[in-house]
Amino acid sequence: MNIALPASIFVSVLKYLNRQKLFGLTGGLIYAIICFALSYLFAWILCKVLRIRKGRRGTFINAITNANTIFIGLPLNIALFGQKSMPYFLIYYVLNTVSTWAIGVFFISSDDPTEQKGKQQKFNWKKLLPAPLVGFLIALICLLVEVPIPSWITAVLSMVGGIVTPMSLIYIGIILADAGLKSIHLDRDTIWALLGRFILVPALMMILIFVGANWLPTLTSLAKQTLVVQSATPALAVLPILVGESHGDVQYATNVVTTSTVLFVIVVPLVLEITQILI
Repeated sequence: MNIALPASIFVSVLKYLNRQKLFGLTGGLIYAIICFALSYLFAWILCKVLRIRKGRRGTFINAITNANTIFIGLPLNIALFGQKSMPYFLIYYVLNTVSTWAIGVFFISSDDPTEQKGKQQKFNWKKLLPAPLVGFLIALICLLVEVPIPSWITAVLSMVGGIVTPMSLIYIGIILADAGLKSIHLDRDTIWALLGRFILVPALMMILIFVGANWLPTLTSLAKQTLVVQSATPALAVLPILVGESHGDVQYATNVVTTSTVLFVIVVPLVLEITQILI
């Protein structure tokens, strides 16, 4: 998160983007912003309709809206579409990061069962600039200002960044091993959260791509596939930690993350097949 991933993102931006391509990514940015906004809206409505109890509401809304783009989305995207898809992945990653730390955390902290009503929540601006996002922003500045980067620097950063995918997969394996598959159980709140994460949000993205073809910027096939696949990745790996800090239902959060991660093995081929047929 703090060394290899920023290095990988920095190199990928300079390698696969230029000024012209950079401005061409605004189309994907628009689709992703609308999708996130609608996801929050539908998640909030479902939370009210299903009467999700306090302590689980923040988890429920975040599980549906925000995805595990780093530890699963990144290695998956590279495996499916190669390094050329990195610019489109970065669009979703940046928005997912901002969404998580600017909006998602608010829903979790305001869902604290022990918190007194009317007490204001402190907003941590530092969370909006994690190391991977800083690496992305520095690369953008170098790209726009046309700062010459010595080849030996890019070579070193490429080697360091090369460990991101295998380390991400090892990390996910550790998470699943620690949680234990026996701990998985499908209660009503978990099932609805999974339906929102794996069906609702990808469906919203696909509908936007279809409807927006007439009045939004045109996307390449690779951009469409990347956005749809990223919209269907599992729930945030850090969700149980965030929920624990706000005295929420940590067991529920852990169950949602573990279950969505395990089921993603089945969901990926289905989403990819549907995407290739429809898009």
